[in-house]
Amino acid sequence: MNYADTLAQFVKQVQRPPLKKHLMSSKYLEKWSPFILLFITLVIWEAICRIFQVSEFIFPSPSRIVDQLIEYRAVIAGHAWRTYWVTMAGFGIAIVVGVLLGFVIGSSRLAYAAVYPLMTAFNALPKAAFVPILVVWFGIGIGPAILTAFLISFFPITVNIATGLATLEPELEDVLRVLGAKRWDVLVKVGLPRSMPYFYGSLKVAITLAFVGTTVSEMTAANEGIGYLLISAGSAMQMGLAFGGLVVVGVMAMAMYELFSYIERHTTAWAHRGSQNI
Repeated sequence: MNYADTLAQFVKQVQRPPLKKHLMSSKYLEKWSPFILLFITLVIWEAICRIFQVSEFIFPSPSRIVDQLIEYRAVIAGHAWRTYWVTMAGFGIAIVVGVLLGFVIGSSRLAYAAVYPLMTAFNALPKAAFVPILVVWFGIGIGPAILTAFLISFFPITVNIATGLATLEPELEDVLRVLGAKRWDVLVKVGLPRSMPYFYGSLKVAITLAFVGTTVSEMTAANEGIGYLLISAGSAMQMGLAFGGLVVVGVMAMAMYELFSYIERHTTAWAHRGSQNI
């Protein structure tokens, strides 16, 4: 081994630990960045409320919201459970309908051309406008809330499944056809697995929309749930309790989002292997 090789090996060994340490620190910072940003936001929020003495009936401070969450924890838990399982019911229906409809639309050019524009127009309609109609049809209760959660969340699932199937590479499909695969085999054995990243992406969007739909419906067509709690707290001028209800909805939606992200990382790692090395 000559002098140049020895020097190159020495430089490589010296530089490797700092580079590895830098990458570890970057991943650590990326992991905790949402919590750091949340903490900074809460500190600024609390400081503004205290410095300018903002009334809790107008804009409660984070400490006041925490106090209300602790004081009314039993009431909030009951309403939160109602909102959660109603949302999951509507979301489950949205998954079934969205996957089936997306499969039909994505597997046929005629169905894509005929149905997609109509679905886009339907999705543009404000879902809150459907709540009074649903109340007339199903009465006040869980029916309007489940259907509102379904109506607002099935569109992203349908579109993403259809997109994943419709954008299957023609070259890949031609190769499979030459090897004897039928259209059904291509869709089921290649198209659907290829659509899984699209599917999980749609679930993360749809679950947050489902909670919005349920909450909106409960505000006008229910006697329990977080939406009903928001209306009741607002009428009683308990803004801390109302903000507490919003926090609970956000936490539930974020928890489901992270659950789908975890499942996505462990079932479709092949689709994200490039981004994991960045």
